[in-house]
Amino acid sequence: MNNMNQMMKQVKKMQEQMMKAQEELVHKTVEGTAGGGVVNVTVNGHKKVLDITIKPEAVDPEDVEMLQDLIITAVNDALAKVDDVANQDMGKFTGGMKIPGLF
Repeated sequence: MNNMNQMMKQVKKMQEQMMKAQEELVHKTVEGTAGGGVVNVTVNGHKKVLDITIKPEAVDPEDVEMLQDLIITAVNDALAKVDDVANQDMGKFTGGMKIPGLF
């Protein structure tokens, strides 16, 4: 019975550490880029877009679609990087297993 209690304490501690790690993700930021850096997007660890920077050379009134594509590419790049950061942080606890809904 002591082994079961000890195991439950360890599981509870791990859960608390995982929750803390998830909460700390909000303070981590990553930057996604497109077009060789003419569009930059900053996203936090909870996938909230914090900033978008567009250099003037990216703006061509005759080709708005290109700018739209660059923004989409930069956002997707940033979101992929957030996933990598979250997987690294949470992987410490899950041993690399993907747990649905966790992150």
